[in-house]
Parts: sequence; C-alpha cells; structure tokens
Amino acid sequence: MASSTVRPDHEDDDVAARLLLSAAKLSYDPAVEVDWDTPLDKDFHGQSPEWNSLYGTAYWNEMTEEQRKELTRQESASVASTGIWFEMILQQLMLRDIYRMDHTDPRFQWALTEIADECRHSIMFARGSQKLGAPGYKPRRAVLELGRLMKTVGFGEAAYAGILVAEEVLDVMQRDWMRDERVVPFVRTINNIHVVEESRHMKFARDETRRHLARASRPRRHFQALVVAIAAYYIITSLVSPEVYVRAGLDPERARREAAANEHYKALLRASCAGLMEFLADVGMLTRPALFFYQRAHLL
Repeated sequence: MASSTVRPDHEDDDVAARLLLSAAKLSYDPAVEVDWDTPLDKDFHGQSPEWNSLYGTAYWNEMTEEQRKELTRQESASVASTGIWFEMILQQLMLRDIYRMDHTDPRFQWALTEIADECRHSIMFARGSQKLGAPGYKPRRAVLELGRLMKTVGFGEAAYAGILVAEEVLDVMQRDWMRDERVVPFVRTINNIHVVEESRHMKFARDETRRHLARASRPRRHFQALVVAIAAYYIITSLVSPEVYVRAGLDPERARREAAANEHYKALLRASCAGLMEFLADVGMLTRPALFFYQRAHLL
C-alpha cells in the first residue's frame, strides 16, 4: 500500500519542524487564558446535552432541567478525568520511544513539546473538573492495572495510534462543545485550547504511526493493532463513570441500563471515529481481533 511505504527521514523531520513552528506561533497558557476566578454559573451545561450518555432516553425525558445540567457537568468532568489518565500512559510510551533519539532531531524536540502540551492540558482538565464541582473520576481498578500493562507491552506505533484513538473522539466531541452557547464559557475555552493544540498532536501521530508500521513485521503489526484496540475499548467505556449518575441524584442502576442501550450515543461515537477507522484500515491495524473490540466499543 503506497501510503504505508517508508518515507525518507527528512520528510518526517520536515513535519516535526513545521509543527514546532506552529506551536511557537499558536499555543496557549491555560493558567492565563481560562477564566478560573468567576464562580460556576449553574444555569449552563457542562457539555452539549446531545453528547450526554442519557440524552434521548426515557430517563432523560423524566429529569428536571437542573438534573440534566448537573449530569452534563459531571460527565464533562468524567471525560476530562479519563483523558488525564490515558494521557499519562501515552506520555510514558512517547518518552520510551524517543529515549535513544538524537536530541537535535526535530522529531525529538517535537515529542517533548507535545508532552509539555499534554502536561498543561492535564492540569487544565483537572482544574476544570474541580471548578465543575466534580471529583477526580478514575476508571475502575482493573482498568487502571490494564493501563500499567499497556505501558509495559506497548511500544512504537502503539503510542502514536493510541494518541489517535484517544484524541479523535474527543476532537469531534469538543468541537461541538466549544461552539455551543449552552455550555459554560470556561469549558468552551478549555475545549478550544485542546482542539487547537491536539490538531498538531494528531498530525504527528498519524505520521509516526505510518513510519513505525512501514518497518513492522506482520506479527508485530497484528500484536500492536490488538493492544491499541483493547486500549480504545477501555478508553471509550471509561469516559462516563457510573458515579456521575449518583452525583446528579439519579438511580445509578437504571441510568447505567439506559445509557448502555442508548443508540443515539452509540451513533455519535461511530460518527466521530469514521476518519480514525479509515486511517487504521489504511495502515493495516483493523485486524479481525481488533475489529471485535472496536465494535464492542461502538466505534464501528
């Protein structure tokens, strides 16, 4: 496949150099750009309601407007917390990937720039969750331990394809939120910062995924495809912590049942990942075992 052939190293360097220049021209300091001081206005949602896990269900129709707004604020914080968790995994994978790289290589310098961005984003999301009146949601213990396993067995293309899996869904989701005047203004600012800066990260991730896979053996490609697909399944199924329903004053068991059967939410996930699935197919990472996990996560 032509798009998966080995590219000259100077082309990869050119991409990284352009991204470094872009970051120098257009980057944000969330500590300054986000309005942290204005008290939370509870007349706003925390996310576009259509992206809520219960939107369109019978339970959503029964909820008061105050409950809906509280649930969207809690789910927004849960998504942010899941992002923090997985970004910490990806940062470690990237550091391992560049550990022996020439420090003068633009790709090395871009990777560190990206990691610095992610550190700022994680602090931004943590402060945003706190301002939304939410706790630091975490995946369940078994998923946290699987994350440790991914840090051990994942390498190379797993880091960069993992970035795409984590960021492509968030990108579509957050583009909707940042334009939605029903969403509390500071969350819209956070989403705008993340969308702008993650667009560079996703460009680099696509290039690096192709570069690594061009030299990968078939067994390695199949193994890494499975690692990334399993990661995708647990990222997506961890976006909404069951605790959000409790904090919104709902019956958690009923809420979980209706969310699990919510075809509207599943359709949004599939639509948000259409480009990602096309890319993974193009580079040979949509293997049969991987497809099983993407379908279970409602990404296909």
